[in-house]
Amino acid sequence: MKVLHIYRTYFPDPPGGLQEAIRQIALSTRDCGVDPSIFTLSPQPSPAEIDMPEGRVIRCRSWAAPASCDLGGLSSLLKYRELAKRADVLHFHFPWPFADVLHLLGGTRKPTVMTYHSDIVRQQSLGALYGPLMRHTLRSMTAVVATSPAYARTSESLMSHVAPERLKTIPLGIIDYRDAPRPDDADRVLAERLGLGDEPYFLALGVLRYYKGLHTLVEAARSIKAKLVIAGAGPERTRLEAMAKQLGATNVIFAGQVTHDEKVALLRGCRAMVLPSQVRSEAFGMVLVEAAMFGKPMVCCEIGSGTSYVNEDGVTGFVVPPEQPATLADAINALLGDAELAAHMGIAARNRYEALFSGEALGEAYSALYSEVIKTQ
Repeated sequence: MKVLHIYRTYFPDPPGGLQEAIRQIALSTRDCGVDPSIFTLSPQPSPAEIDMPEGRVIRCRSWAAPASCDLGGLSSLLKYRELAKRADVLHFHFPWPFADVLHLLGGTRKPTVMTYHSDIVRQQSLGALYGPLMRHTLRSMTAVVATSPAYARTSESLMSHVAPERLKTIPLGIIDYRDAPRPDDADRVLAERLGLGDEPYFLALGVLRYYKGLHTLVEAARSIKAKLVIAGAGPERTRLEAMAKQLGATNVIFAGQVTHDEKVALLRGCRAMVLPSQVRSEAFGMVLVEAAMFGKPMVCCEIGSGTSYVNEDGVTGFVVPPEQPATLADAINALLGDAELAAHMGIAARNRYEALFSGEALGEAYSALYSEVIKTQ
């Protein structure tokens, strides 16, 4: 069964959470007998094709990217048509408006699956212009996948334009790498670089974007008697560093971009993961799945997305209202002051990961959906 994934950007271009989600779906379904490939755009698509463990990546030129919407030319449409003819299932990843154009002009009637990763939250003017095409695309899909029950219930676009029998829920997942081999001194080297001792610390991990709610974590820092490691690079770093300095939040450590081995060391060593995202642009929170994989409790905010599905309040951690520093600090301090509670929630998080968010669960769910849409076409 040949499946073609379609999204605006992919590795080896700069990574992001959605690219990693696609990679995990491709890898997991490959283990179930699916033959995946990925069609994408790139500002520098040389080489045009790259063989990766998850499948072949085929790239055309991105001529512009207004509002993070990469746009291709005629060559990308022709390449898409060529690839679509060879595929058994076309798997779109929303949002990417140019993919709707490809679908509209692609001239194929192959079974189609769309993973609906997020509503269009910030680019409201783009959303208004894009609305008619988006609605047409959603209604034309053989199946549309929400990544959590919460998103399926609360997304106006999904509720309005996708028939209930075509709307599926499959959570994102990650193939387990907790016990993969790594350098023996990785933990020590990272601890020395960041000045981490034997005391508990809390971890915030990911690209530093506006919707990550890290300003709330920095505001809460002075009420937390532990180090807070913010790992990642992004457009918000300068503002957050200035804010921490102004508030005297000396327990906030900006680790910058970390390697995979450093990320593993941080996940292994932290007391808990903190994801204080405040808007629905944080549609799922893959870092929460990584924390659960490592058996770590979590603290996140209730924003009506998948974050509070991954992190079950009171079971695998705490879910608090967004942009309330005092409440966020209380949740973190509860895990700081009670190591037994943190360990108990960590075990529950690992069990939830194995049941819902593992590579096996992800691969089986999507492979079954591909087979279903082929039969119903």
